[in-house]
Amino acid sequence: MANRRLKTLDVHEIVRLKRMGTSHSEISRIMGKSRQTVVDYVKWATDAGFMRGPMPDVPTVHARLAESKPERLPAQQESSLSRFTGEVRGMLAARMEMAAIRTRLEERHGQPVSYEALRRLVRHLKPAKEPEVFVRIETEPGAEAQVDFGYAGLHIDPETGRLRKTWVFVMVLSYSRFAFARLVFDQSVPTWLECHRLAFEFFYGVPRRIVLDNLKAAVVKACRDDPQVQRSYREFAEHNGFLIDPNPPRRPNLKGKVEQGGVHYVKRNFLAGREPGRVDELNETLRRWCGGTAGLRIHGTTQVTPVERFVGVERGELLALPVTPYDLGSWKKAKLHADGHVTFQRAWYSAPHRLVGQMLWLRCGTRMLRIYTEDHELVATHDLGEPGERRTYPEHLPPQKLAQATLTRATCLTRAEAVGPRTLEIAELLLASRPVDKLRVAGRILALGETYPTHRLEAACRMALDQGAGDYLTVKTILHSGLDLAPAVPKPAPTMLYQFARTAREYVVAFVGAES
Repeated sequence: MANRRLKTLDVHEIVRLKRMGTSHSEISRIMGKSRQTVVDYVKWATDAGFMRGPMPDVPTVHARLAESKPERLPAQQESSLSRFTGEVRGMLAARMEMAAIRTRLEERHGQPVSYEALRRLVRHLKPAKEPEVFVRIETEPGAEAQVDFGYAGLHIDPETGRLRKTWVFVMVLSYSRFAFARLVFDQSVPTWLECHRLAFEFFYGVPRRIVLDNLKAAVVKACRDDPQVQRSYREFAEHNGFLIDPNPPRRPNLKGKVEQGGVHYVKRNFLAGREPGRVDELNETLRRWCGGTAGLRIHGTTQVTPVERFVGVERGELLALPVTPYDLGSWKKAKLHADGHVTFQRAWYSAPHRLVGQMLWLRCGTRMLRIYTEDHELVATHDLGEPGERRTYPEHLPPQKLAQATLTRATCLTRAEAVGPRTLEIAELLLASRPVDKLRVAGRILALGETYPTHRLEAACRMALDQGAGDYLTVKTILHSGLDLAPAVPKPAPTMLYQFARTAREYVVAFVGAES
């Protein structure tokens, strides 16, 4: 038995084929219907008189189908679960899933329940879903552009000569349908912003609103009510004066102009059947194609060419390009490490030591890197460094660490000379030490000048040298004990405890003997 009523066109075709003498099996193969369904409808058509006389037209078959009584049509097979219909309807109203409904029925009635039979019953009981109705919204000239990426296959990287995955970026002006497209190797933030800039230059202006999907290069967090826009894209939009309008998640129909008339059109027409080529050469060809082939076609919706609408109306309604070009930049959040530096693209940049341990915002432009707090306070600006390079401002380091961090043999002698000659003498002795390098020891002695006045450090160095010592511990002990503050005690004149009354020659004569 047929398990459902066929469409009028299917019934009409079965009648036509059977009147031509086609067998039931052949009709089943041609129509993709079961043989029993074909048999049932041939019997119905025979009873309706359609197998004799003139071939009935489609409206006639449709009218007879609508008038046919149930007993004249193939009977529907009764569900094995029809007696449970009321129970199943109640469980569906309670939002129970089919697996749970099946379990409850088996528990209540003590017999197995066919999952397929239950699925058919549930499908029959659930009301048909109302088709979603969309309203086409036409925008004013210059008010909106829609953007999207689409996979474009493998093409040649001009720098390496190798095949790489490529994507096509497309921006379509919603009023005129005039479009800009470009092939790229990634969907990163710099690529995303650069494609926007080139599109605006192509259009000689900026649309007032950009409609887009929740791409990672543009939207940090997709949300229907409050999407979080990527920081670089927000800054770029502020510079150019347009609004960002992300689609709600899973609603690509809200930017159908770029979906169908943009990405799909480029893939079906410009890219279809094209051999892999150098991306730089393809982009030149694609730019001409946008202004020529794509721009001069009669658009299926507007019924005029995009170029005609763009040049005649929309171009004059776009916002003017900014006077100064946007410094394409990317943002990153990074922690200020204990050494007072953050890492960006394998180079190190200093920030004030008071922020150690905090997360900071880094903005990398084409020439400069700027460091901000989370409150957007600018705390440092550096020239971009090469990988492995360290960019440090001395004022960012703790004062107590700065001297040691900048200590060299030359700066050590300069600082010692500024204190006094005896301090310089100790520094020279320490730096001349071999084979142990005592630069750090000399630096520690000079660092005592941050705790004690320089005149006391000079006095302590003098006392240490007078005692035949020039080490850090001796100088520090003198200062800590205040010995350098004690009044100087004059040295007593040397006293002769014993005095020889005779000359050495007389002693020689006495002990050795007279000269011979």
